[in-house]
Amino acid sequence: MATSGQHALRQSHGDEENPAAAVSAAEEKGRPARTNRIASLDIFRGLTVALMILVDGAGGEWPVIGHAPWNGCNLADFVMPFFLFIVGMAIPLSLKRMPSRLQAFRRVMVRTLKLLFWGIILQGGYSHAPDNLTYGVDMKQIRWCGILQRIALAYMVVAVLEILIKDAKFEGQQTTGYSIFKLYWWQWFLGVCVIVIYFSVIYGAYVPDWEFTVHNIDSQDNRKVFKVVCGTRGRLDPPCNAVAFVDRQVLGINHMYHHPAWKRTKACTFKSPHEGPLRNDAPAWCQSPFEPEGIVSSISAILSTIIGVHFGHVLVHMKGHLDRLKHWFSIGAALLVLGIVLHFSHAIPLNKQLYSFSYVCVTAGTSGILFCTFYVLVDILGFRNLFLPLEWIGMNAMLVFVMAAEGIFEGFLNGWYYETTNNTLVYWIRKHVFIQVWRSRRVGVLLYVIFAQILFWALVAGVLHRMGIYWKL
Repeated sequence: MATSGQHALRQSHGDEENPAAAVSAAEEKGRPARTNRIASLDIFRGLTVALMILVDGAGGEWPVIGHAPWNGCNLADFVMPFFLFIVGMAIPLSLKRMPSRLQAFRRVMVRTLKLLFWGIILQGGYSHAPDNLTYGVDMKQIRWCGILQRIALAYMVVAVLEILIKDAKFEGQQTTGYSIFKLYWWQWFLGVCVIVIYFSVIYGAYVPDWEFTVHNIDSQDNRKVFKVVCGTRGRLDPPCNAVAFVDRQVLGINHMYHHPAWKRTKACTFKSPHEGPLRNDAPAWCQSPFEPEGIVSSISAILSTIIGVHFGHVLVHMKGHLDRLKHWFSIGAALLVLGIVLHFSHAIPLNKQLYSFSYVCVTAGTSGILFCTFYVLVDILGFRNLFLPLEWIGMNAMLVFVMAAEGIFEGFLNGWYYETTNNTLVYWIRKHVFIQVWRSRRVGVLLYVIFAQILFWALVAGVLHRMGIYWKL
């Protein structure tokens, strides 16, 4: 959709107000110039979706790009913060010409509900694509949290605050230096509140002993009940952290993620960091669920979106490329250094599962620096054509997320099989065109994901862009 004047909107990804949020153009001779898209934001979004497809499809064969089993930060651990940063950055742009607070609030709430709906369908357990040709979920086991649900929460909180503090006098107001912090001090007050709440819970909440029942038909311990001894507070290890404790109390342990990354820790398997059978002496918690997109960690994740909003405010209020870049890069570098110092000083470890403060700093800082890089290459130097596949994905990110990252398209293709469900076009291509040709499963799977998934859907998104077709929420 489009609005009049200097601001254009086009919604194609459900995790923000629009996927290619535009900024106002300079006026010439009293008339507004043609609205320009921020191509670097599309490209950053496309890169993030591509990374998600890559780490989901090849992370099992290449653990270095998969999620870190516990402390640490691998390539996959940057995907969620990138999404949240992009969502935040687009909010000031999409609400720049807000017609009315009521209408803007209604639009935000509707899109939040749509995100929650798709999150439950795709990640709650209802869809079992692409390998298991089934659908439906036992409501006793449904997973309430997930990627889209976390994005929905962060988007709703930050967007509503943006609507409430938005003032007509902000329009067109230019800022210099760090006066923009003063202009939007409410968003930083929200950030401080988030930090206080998060630290109060993870260091102050008492975690008692707890029990769980194994629900895994492939395990010899299926239906057995295990007890985990804690009785402590302030610990950040897998079994006794307050993040998981809150999720168990609020969500219920059966509604949490049953395949957490911690199962790949050395305490759980000899094949760490690869997946593998549990050690004979593995502690009981290795078989328990854990929610990586849970309640407390999602509260902390709001910080990533707040930082993204600040970058969006800079884009709106600072008109010079150099001023923008100096501000963005200084913030990004400061956050990155702070997060690294906190981790290597052992004050606060990098941990995606807990969404620790050092993790927020490192990933948000990386987001800012990476966006600066795209901004220079694309929006200043004009090397846009080099990144067209990523831009196409970014303009139809929701479609690619559902069809490729969540495997819905492959699930559809796998539904057409010959004699057995392992004899499908998808399996044949992966095995004969990639794995056997390269005589390596690791290399074959990696190339399959790059060419048959990422590049394929980039071309599909490019064709749809030519046709003006976008998935809008």
